[in-house]
Amino acid sequence: MANHSSSLKRIRQNYTRRIRNKYVYKSTRTAIKKFIKNEKKYQYSQVISMIDKLVKKHIIHMNKAKRLKNKLRKNFVKN
Repeated sequence: MANHSSSLKRIRQNYTRRIRNKYVYKSTRTAIKKFIKNEKKYQYSQVISMIDKLVKKHIIHMNKAKRLKNKLRKNFVKN
């Protein structure tokens, strides 16, 4: 266990960020699934915006975001 106050603070910060990142990522995945199932709760632009925010915060990789957006675009055009 760390003894320095700065390292203890870093542990607290990492825990908080990890929980927040997990929540944002999970809610985005749920939005993607609901969009694909064609539930009217989420629109195409909202889901794309959520994915872009994940990339901006470095929660997911840029290439994964591109794959997801391409998959959604194909589903959006199909409907």
